[in-house]
Amino acid sequence: MTGALSALMASRWARRLSIGIALIGAVLLFLLNLRRAGETAGRHAERLNQMERQNDIQRRMLEASGTRPRDRDELTDRLRDGRF
Repeated sequence: MTGALSALMASRWARRLSIGIALIGAVLLFLLNLRRAGETAGRHAERLNQMERQNDIQRRMLEASGTRPRDRDELTDRLRDGRF
């Protein structure tokens, strides 16, 4: 069995075929890894967008709480004046 395998690998076309198969395998693995890296980058970008949206909402809520009426009297004054 080993003799047949070594005799097969001694031929020029068998070596070229095995090198070609190895190159094709390497290219396929590279492309699959590239695809996985792209998916990971997409998930990270989506997570970043969500965090930015949440931070913007929270910032607007904090800004709005800074200008809110302090008590009922101030609320009624603002409603009567039309400044609310």
